[in-house]
Amino acid sequence: MKHIVRISLLFVVPVAWTSGGAAAQDAQQLESYIRLHYSKHEYMVPMRDGVKLFTSVFVPRDATRKYPILMKRTPYSCAPYGEDKYPARVGPSEHFVKAGYIFVNQDVRGRFASEGEFVQVTPHRPNKNKPTDTDESSDTRDTIDWLLAHVPGHNGRVGMYGISYPGFYAAAGMIDAHPALRAVSPQAPVGDWFFDDFLHHGTFFLAHAFRWLSSNDHARTSPTTEPVRQFVYPTPDGYKMFLEAGSIENINRLYLKDTIPFWNDMMQHPNRDEFWQKRALMPHLKNVAPAVMVVTGWYDAEDLYGSFKTYQSIEAKNPRVNNVLVVGPWHHGGWASVDGDRLGNVPFGSKTAAFYRAEIELPFFEKYLKNQEVPAPAEATVFETGANVWRTFERWPPRSIETKSLLVRAGGKLEWASTNGDRGASRGDSAGHWDEFVSDPNRPVPYTETITPRMTIEYMTDDQRFAARRPDVLVYQTDVLAEDLVLAGPIQADLWVSTTGTDADWIVKLIDVHPDAPEPTPLAGYQMMVRSESFRGRFRNDYANPEAFRPNEPTRVRFELLDVLHRFRKGHRLMVQIQSTWFPLVDRNPQTFVPNIYFAKPEDFRMATHRVHRSAAHPTSFTVGVFGDR
Repeated sequence: MKHIVRISLLFVVPVAWTSGGAAAQDAQQLESYIRLHYSKHEYMVPMRDGVKLFTSVFVPRDATRKYPILMKRTPYSCAPYGEDKYPARVGPSEHFVKAGYIFVNQDVRGRFASEGEFVQVTPHRPNKNKPTDTDESSDTRDTIDWLLAHVPGHNGRVGMYGISYPGFYAAAGMIDAHPALRAVSPQAPVGDWFFDDFLHHGTFFLAHAFRWLSSNDHARTSPTTEPVRQFVYPTPDGYKMFLEAGSIENINRLYLKDTIPFWNDMMQHPNRDEFWQKRALMPHLKNVAPAVMVVTGWYDAEDLYGSFKTYQSIEAKNPRVNNVLVVGPWHHGGWASVDGDRLGNVPFGSKTAAFYRAEIELPFFEKYLKNQEVPAPAEATVFETGANVWRTFERWPPRSIETKSLLVRAGGKLEWASTNGDRGASRGDSAGHWDEFVSDPNRPVPYTETITPRMTIEYMTDDQRFAARRPDVLVYQTDVLAEDLVLAGPIQADLWVSTTGTDADWIVKLIDVHPDAPEPTPLAGYQMMVRSESFRGRFRNDYANPEAFRPNEPTRVRFELLDVLHRFRKGHRLMVQIQSTWFPLVDRNPQTFVPNIYFAKPEDFRMATHRVHRSAAHPTSFTVGVFGDR
């Protein structure tokens, strides 16, 4: 069953999410509200191995009723510290503060005021035979046991939530769930760091990894309440900064000073070896909480992979669990921090994030932690971009999709494969035909027009005309659409490529081309990126065992672009761009195969001619799900 929900009502936006001078005033008001209605307590909660974790607890002052416990475990600090110091925000949103919960914030093991040793994306231990066999599942269970025994006024039910890294702790904490853990919402959870955040199919997301690790991965000698030290960029021009530094090895030496432990670990593990495999959470998502709500945004530049794969893994391994999915038109964490009415230049027609907080997130926890008589959430509540409407489905991807293939053709054409399964060449695309470009790692394609050293939150909706005009970007597009086209679910890229070098990256971007207009409008001619992904070609057969390309030999490279639900309107075009550099979002491939790409030398970086083949023998194509409800 599917439904369309058109949002026309305006919901109250939590005061902590406004901007400018009003934001500071509203934050003070919310802090005053929390101080007036909640008492704060700080504890060092013991784990089974004797390590104690710093935990802040906020208990409603109204003791006339019982409250559920709602917990967030974080590596980002429980500040402000001190029982007389109150934050401007507790819980997922202001709605929860007004509804009444016992809020628990905890510094995870080895971070800030907690004892112990911090491990990035703690590997799960399926077998815990000794007290020292700890992981995030055991730390969560031990914390819940302690809270139930020591915090008064609870109703015996516990919920967890968290965004990004705290989303990982929520997902990891619900494995072999404590009996009192009734509802969990992993939001943009890290799922597998070889595909999330810093790595995408082996390509290294340089700008993002540098920013996050430079400010969040300093070695700690003892527990502390001091804030993390932020890296100060020497220039706002990240393209210039990283290009002039040269190799990844030089970037480490010049700017990180060899002081970031996990960066150094990553550099020793360019392939998906045991170091990465043991950090994948999805294989362990078993016996989870009775109710789970995975939340993400279509334009989450950090953990979109973890969101969809976590949802899918829970579905497969826990058939009796009420596991649901929510996807809105948001950047990473945008559902909790902004109104959600636009991202960059693209409007979404309503305050989608404010709606989510009031009408989806709060009712989920109210139902399962307080037994409120509210409807259970749909299996999938998904925002259809391009049409700007909410839809609900009984499964994700929807049942009513038809799998079709788009083929690249001569002259920059993108055409549907015939319905009889013929994937051969159209007229003029005889065997041996291709499109080619020269890829120069010393003049890479920028990922954005914005001058920034960071990964911008809006790059996933940016206008791609600047890239389409580059000679090292191949562009294919359909004819003008005679009727609306809705794509749903994941997209499979099936490339036939060759190179004069021995290594190459492949970046694919799916784009909604808006029509031109006689009068200037913000989106006239706009090439809106809908989905994109990058793939390090050396991993085409095995992520653990890289292989060089044989020069000039057509080679198949297949990978998944994550899910979409997007309506290409009548009069628009569907475009695909293919390129091999995307800088400095993605590090530069030297295009010369070296065993450890992070230690490539300056002489390894060479120009190469890349070809995308479109013959009957080597047809480059994209498999999509076409949604039939128009």
